[in-house]
This record gives sequence, structure tokens and C-alpha cells, in this order.
Amino acid sequence: MINGKPSNMVARSPKDVLRSIPASSIQKIEVITTPPSKYDSEGLAGLINIITSKKIDNGYNASLNLREQGPVGGPGLGGFLTLKQQKFGITAYGGTGFYSSPATVNTNNRTTSGDNPTTLSNIGSREFDNNYRYGGTEMSYEIDTLNLITAELNPYGGYNKSTTHEESRMVDGNQNIAYDLLGKNRYDWGGMDATLNYQLGFKSNKERLLTFSYKYSNSNNPQVNKLNFSNRVNFNEANYTQTNDSRSREQTIQLDYIHPIKKLNIEGGLKGILRDNNSNFEYKNFDEAVGDYILDPLRTNKYVNNQDIIGIYNSYAINLKDWGFKLGARVEGTFVNADFISTGSNVNTDYFSIIPTFSANRKFKNSSSLNFGYTQRIQRPGIDNLNPFVDRSVPNFQSTGNPNLKAVLSNNFELGYSKFKKGSVNIGLSYNFANNTVQRVSVYNDADKITYSTFLNVGRDKTVNMNLNVNYPITSKWNMSLNGNLGYKRIEGTINGLMTKNDGLTGNGYMNTGYKFEHGWRANASFSYYAAEVLLQGKSSSYNFISFSGSKELVKDKLTLSAGINNPFTKYRYYTTFTEGPNFTQRYSSQNYHRSFNASLNWRFGKLKDSIKKNKRSISNDDVKSGGSKGGS
Repeated sequence: MINGKPSNMVARSPKDVLRSIPASSIQKIEVITTPPSKYDSEGLAGLINIITSKKIDNGYNASLNLREQGPVGGPGLGGFLTLKQQKFGITAYGGTGFYSSPATVNTNNRTTSGDNPTTLSNIGSREFDNNYRYGGTEMSYEIDTLNLITAELNPYGGYNKSTTHEESRMVDGNQNIAYDLLGKNRYDWGGMDATLNYQLGFKSNKERLLTFSYKYSNSNNPQVNKLNFSNRVNFNEANYTQTNDSRSREQTIQLDYIHPIKKLNIEGGLKGILRDNNSNFEYKNFDEAVGDYILDPLRTNKYVNNQDIIGIYNSYAINLKDWGFKLGARVEGTFVNADFISTGSNVNTDYFSIIPTFSANRKFKNSSSLNFGYTQRIQRPGIDNLNPFVDRSVPNFQSTGNPNLKAVLSNNFELGYSKFKKGSVNIGLSYNFANNTVQRVSVYNDADKITYSTFLNVGRDKTVNMNLNVNYPITSKWNMSLNGNLGYKRIEGTINGLMTKNDGLTGNGYMNTGYKFEHGWRANASFSYYAAEVLLQGKSSSYNFISFSGSKELVKDKLTLSAGINNPFTKYRYYTTFTEGPNFTQRYSSQNYHRSFNASLNWRFGKLKDSIKKNKRSISNDDVKSGGSKGGS
């Protein structure tokens, strides 16, 4: 969420958006791992809220940021504006930029067994050119001390273009199959979010609130794959193109009520979500006889998925001298209707969920506290997981969605200890388990020598995790922070009647230190490590990241020049995934630029001190699972 409200812009392309937001425009970041019942029972992990609003008075506050990064990356521009005049306030931000990379090497090797063993080797290169654009405007009008109206508009868009050159060689018994491939792929994304909120207060108690919210969202994600083959040896596949026009529209209506009674706080609310997803995909083969691409009706279809959700929640919070308790429940009904228009078939799924939540907090005299929480979370499959469009952008590897996917329900237990004095220390232990989790499953078909990947509700996950967060000011000018987590994950599932199991350690660690010198100079260094990801059929590689940066205030509190270098000792990073089944093993490796340089110039202007009043309740829809990787990767 951004400023307490969800953002499809961030959900669609978080890396691009987060890269472009100037650090000077972020006030704080909140993490809620055990959300109370007022939040939807959505998302398996929790909520992240990026607060960008600043303290202002009548007048304005603004910043502009110019950035450049290379050899991977590119130029970028971002801005932030906050304006207040009497009862009216407005916050606006926006930016655009490019993120591109020269050609890097990738390989995809597969070995199969059985009656007809094969060996496949794909070696190639890939270069990409991406662009992102985003914006946001939040307006607030305080009619009087009890009535508040806010509105938001968030447009976003961009594209990802890539060119692939690949040499493919497969040994199938005594036969060699080979070809060279030129692939051109483009994926566009764009849309907007619009929100209107009305908040009513009561004279008897200013903390008693009634809020009505409406949100409209739409997004479109057209995809085009063009594949041309040359130097064929025993390979008869025609050149072909694929298009997939995927669109989503969502409307949400929400009503929230807060009623405090002395030390007891009662909350309740209603919510309705109407989601409409559709995909129109086509496949065309090049016919040399007619010199044009001809539509293949067997690989062409139109898919429509309508998902309606109705939810009601009620929660109670009581704060005593040393103890605090929260107890609540949320009831949700989900109604799904999916149609394959071209074939006249459909899939209908309805289900109800009761989601409990409980948390307890014990405060101690030494500025420390002990917390315990339990909640269930639900994650519904998104259009990327459901869409039956078959991505054939990587020959010999095909991936598709599954319209029969069901929602996933997880159980989360957390125990945490926090202490705040000169610095802060947070230590936590959590346990999570879930059945019928959505897993990316790959199966090799010996008849056509293709690995097929899709999503299935076959997983049973169990994870134990420990986390540590320390933030400590060594001196008034030198600060250090350390955070990390270490966990053990066990996952199992049945694939084509065979039980598949995997387990291993997971986690990551991050350390950062910064020093503030005289005359506006600052220096910063950070190191992070990410362990391998444990997958049902394999694992991915681990990696680390090192960064050094510095900044100088050219004009105090106004103009700042920053520069940095990432991973100075390593030019490339190699990301690998290993996948195996009963009759195949597969290893994918991609080379990525690791060393990069960046510079930015940030200009802040304006002088404001008061705060723009905001609604204390708003719409948050984060229940949809995003899609996994495509093709052979």
C-alpha cells in the first residue's frame, strides 16, 4: 500500500516503481505481519505500507529528482508535490524512466530418461529495453471538523521489450535436431486506480468514525511473441507469432465503522468486490505458400473470468495498563464464473471462508514488549495464474495458467519481542502452514519432447522462521542497522500420482551503516544476502548484493547530489534454477549485470509544517496471487 491504500501500479511492476521513488519523499514504511480483521484476509504474508505524505501548512512542499544508472539501467525523472490551502490539500507524485540491459548470456539444458532419452542444449543471448511511467494524486477537502472527503487518481504504464538469439541442439537417439532462433517479445502494462472516500465523525467522540469508500481499477497487459527459425536440421516448426490481450477491471465498495467505548474499541464493516478479467489470445503460423501468417483456431481462444467477493468483519480491541488484546473475525463469500467463449465451456466455483484473528501484547517497564498473534490469510489466484493462454516464446518449453485453481488458506502464528530505548531491537519467531498451495509444476512429455509447466493446487507447505532487526545509533552521526531471517521450509505435493518432496533452509540478511560528516557530506554502505529459494521440484540459486554510496548537500536542505556503485567486485551475477521430475532434469542459467553505477540530483523546495487530513479507513485489495516465471526460466 501507498499511504494506506493499495496500488495496482506497485502490484504490477514493483521494481520499476520502487526504483524511481526518491528516498526524500518517503517518511516511513510500516510492516503489518498479523493484520487485524478490518483488513481483508488477503495475501499470505501481510501488509507493507509506504508513507510518503509530509507535514505541511498553507503553501506547498515539493521535490524533483534526476537519476542515471549504467551499464544496466538508464535515465529517470521523478517528482513529489504537497500543497495545502485552508481546508483543501493535495499530494501528487509521478515519474518516468528506462531500465535497459546490453546482451547477456543464458543457457537452458535438459536431460531426459526412459525409453527414448534425449539431451537438449539451448545457448543464447538476451537484451532488453524497459520503460515505466507512474503518477498519483490525492486530494483532501475538510468540510468541517466532522466531515472529510478524499479522492485519488493513480495512472501508470510501461513496456518490457526483449530480443533473444538462441542456438538449440537436441540429441534424440541417433537423430540430431537443431535450429537457430530469433525471438522478439514485447509486454505492455498500463491502467489506473481511482478512489473516493467520505469520512463522518461524531461530536460525542472524535474517534468514532463512519467511512464510505469506492474504488475503480482497470489494467491492460498486451503481450506479443514473434519467433523466426533458421539453419534448421530435422526441425519442421513454422515461424509463428503469439498475441495475448489480457485486461482486468475491478470495482470495490466498502463501509467501515469504529465505535470506541472507554478502553474497548469496536470495529465492523462490509465490503464488496466485483472483478472482471478477460484474455483474448491468438496463435498464427507462417504459411510459405501464401506468404502470410494464418490463424490456428485450435490454439486461439477468448477467456473471461468474473470474480465477486462479499465480506463482513467485526473486531474488538481492549487496552489495559500493561496488556492489549485484539480479537476479530471476517466472513467472506467468493463467487467465480469463468467462460471459454470460443469453445463454449465454463468453470464455476463458489466458496465461503471464515477468517479469525487474535493478538496479545504485554508491555514492560523498560520500553519493551512481548507480542503474540494468530491469523489466517487467504490468497486467490490472479489472472496470470488462471489464464489458459499457452506461452510458446521458448520452444521445447511451454507454460500456461490453470482456470481450475482454488484459493489458498494459510495459518500464521507469531511470537515477537521488541525493545526501544537508544536504539531498537526486534526478535521474532513464526510458524506458517498451508494446504493446497498453488505450485508451479513442470512435466516432460516424451511424445513431443516438450516440458509443460502450469499451476496446480497440490502443495502442502510448512515453514518455521526466526527474524532479527536491530537499529542502533553508535554516535549522533553514525548509525547501523541489521536485519535478517533464517527459516526451514518443507514442501510436498502429488504430481501425476507421484509424491514429490523438498525441504531446506531459507532466509536473507541485510546490514547497513551510514555516517553523517560535516558540511553536508554523507556516506553509506550496505550488504545483503539471499538464500536459495526452496521449490517443489527444485531450487534457485543464492546471491548477495553490495552497495557503496555518498551524497553532498550543495544547498542546505534544498539541493543534494548523490552517487553510488553496486557490486564493484563482480561484473555479472548468474541466476540459476534447477527443476527435476521422474523422467527429466533441467537447469536454467541467466547472466545479469551485477556491477552498476548510479548518480542522482534531488532538489527540494517549499516550506510547510501542518498535516493534510486523511481518511483513517480506506480500501485495500491484496488477495490476488501474481504469476510465476514463463517459458524455460
